[in-house]
Amino acid sequence: MGKLGELLTHPDELLPMASMYMAARRAKQLPQEPGLAFCYDMLNRVSRSFAIVIQQLPAGLRDAVCVFYLVLRALDTVEDDMSLDPALKVPLLRCFHEKSYDRKWKMSCGSGEYVRLMENYPLVTDVFLRLDQRYQSVIADICQKMGAGMAEFVTDSAAESEVATTKDYNLYCHYVAGLVGIGLSHLFASSGLESESFQHTEDGVANEMGLFLQKTNIIRDYLEDITEEPRPRMWWPKDVWGLYADSLEAFRDPAQSTPALHCLNHLITDALGHVESCLEYMSRLRQPNVFRFCAIPQIMAIGTLSQCYNNHKVFTGVVKMRRGAVAKVMYRLDDFADVCAAFLNYAEDLKAKVDQAEGDPNQQKTQQLCAKIIASCTQRLKAAGAAKKAEKAAALAAPVPVTARLSMLVMALAYIVYAYRIDAVRAWLGVAPPKNAETLDQVNVLVASTFFLYAVVVMVLGKKLF
Repeated sequence: MGKLGELLTHPDELLPMASMYMAARRAKQLPQEPGLAFCYDMLNRVSRSFAIVIQQLPAGLRDAVCVFYLVLRALDTVEDDMSLDPALKVPLLRCFHEKSYDRKWKMSCGSGEYVRLMENYPLVTDVFLRLDQRYQSVIADICQKMGAGMAEFVTDSAAESEVATTKDYNLYCHYVAGLVGIGLSHLFASSGLESESFQHTEDGVANEMGLFLQKTNIIRDYLEDITEEPRPRMWWPKDVWGLYADSLEAFRDPAQSTPALHCLNHLITDALGHVESCLEYMSRLRQPNVFRFCAIPQIMAIGTLSQCYNNHKVFTGVVKMRRGAVAKVMYRLDDFADVCAAFLNYAEDLKAKVDQAEGDPNQQKTQQLCAKIIASCTQRLKAAGAAKKAEKAAALAAPVPVTARLSMLVMALAYIVYAYRIDAVRAWLGVAPPKNAETLDQVNVLVASTFFLYAVVVMVLGKKLF
């Protein structure tokens, strides 16, 4: 039954799915300006989910983030194209940041929609050069650092392209995703929507936000990466997978399912170590739209890890969150308490699976990490609840302006006159009293009197009572 079957079994996802459908339609409504139209059209073609999430951002910042994303996707296309000679690829990666200042530069490489992106890169360049100088500087700086980092991992052979150690794994994830988190933080600060601390002091937790997302993708994409043509590009670190098999290809053998799952769970455990920093970063965001933009992918990441844990389908097919579950995340997310509640939910689901993974060599460590995440989310939820109570108390204690008090008193007086003279009002309007007029009139008098007394108290005390 497909999508219809999902809705029938999860009726609470109907409204979120409808909301996401409308968001997807809005994402396809392109700007009139040709360069921007191309950029947002490409965004829809290469990442529909990101095209929806980016709508959370205000217009000026949204354009900068869109260009930032496409510049880095173009850089990534150069890195991913295994048909390019390393003698050409490495220098190009190192100088790619300069191409956004060259209105004529373009090339043919990559596959699918990325060919179109690279062949029409001057349109991206045109939009980039019309961005505020602060945005241009951030994008160029991150692109330069990312390109230089990617170049370090380009080699001539598939055997040499393996990530040897967890240290290398973390470094690669920093170059391709941690720098994205840092760059976005700098764009947020440059826009004035977040504090200046996001320009520098938040780089550590911003980097971990990127690492958490990238490691989730690397774990989930095992099958896609190992079957890539003309040769695989694998990022699982050898000092981890080497504990369980002689080669990464061995994990595809059904007879090796147990060591394959142990390796998978090992990497998931490693990724969970970034969760606390991710929560800390999101707790510091103050602009609601920026917050939602950052939080949605993070919730999807821990949801995906929960789906992948001890799941052999990672080695045979595609594992991802259901569209309805993703829609619910986007539909219900309002504040940091919602993030904590979502992380708590997925961490509890994950811990339940870990508890059943008898014989897994990392079971105890994974349980400890899950327990830590659960405790952190529970504590942060309590703090968020206390903060809301304090905010409500502060709002009640705040003085009510004299003009507001006078306006309330005037309205209360008008209402009480109406309530006590309602027969005269009906006669003046030529309206016959209803059958239950006596009861309704008494209710009106009671409500009007209560409102009047409240207005008098607020007028005298100068603050709200509730």
